[in-house]
Amino acid sequence: MEKKDHSLDFEKPLRALEKQLEDLLKTSKESDLDVSKEVRAIEEKIERTKRETYSDLTPWQKVQLSRHPNRPYALDYVERLFEDFQELHGDRAFRDDAALVGGPACFEGESVMVLGQQKGRDTEENLKRNFGCPNPEGYRKALRLMKMAEKFAIPVVALVDTPGAYPGVGAEERHVAEAIAVNIREMAGLRVPVVAIVIGEG
Repeated sequence: MEKKDHSLDFEKPLRALEKQLEDLLKTSKESDLDVSKEVRAIEEKIERTKRETYSDLTPWQKVQLSRHPNRPYALDYVERLFEDFQELHGDRAFRDDAALVGGPACFEGESVMVLGQQKGRDTEENLKRNFGCPNPEGYRKALRLMKMAEKFAIPVVALVDTPGAYPGVGAEERHVAEAIAVNIREMAGLRVPVVAIVIGEG
């Protein structure tokens, strides 16, 4: 199956150069020609175009980048930055919320509690992850894990990437606004450091 191109409009010139480089390398491999000079020239042009493109983005283009489907999500960062991550589930009151992942891990030899909203890569996973929109049980799970971090005196690392709380009837029936408010209040009083990193929307 052909990989879908998720290029944004302002990235099209960059993608064209990358395709040109790819075609040149393919031709070189097939014909055994030395195209190193041309490859270097295109690579330099790609770097220059990248700098020019991403250094002068409009506010809307920045929003588009933050919502890009190929951006790394929370579990991608966890996999690459942390060791011994053990995902914990459930809020101990209703059920687990797959839109919010979290658990203890090690970062450069230090124990931390990692939390993050998780989106899906395809329709099935997006439905499972609720498109990264936590329900009240997700916020309560986050609070449970932050309190656990406080109990064990380890810092909290929050990877933020969400369009917002889930706005459904069920979420309102289970008091999503109250769950968010309690989290804000309790986070303000936590006796451990909390580092929030915006990795996408949020």
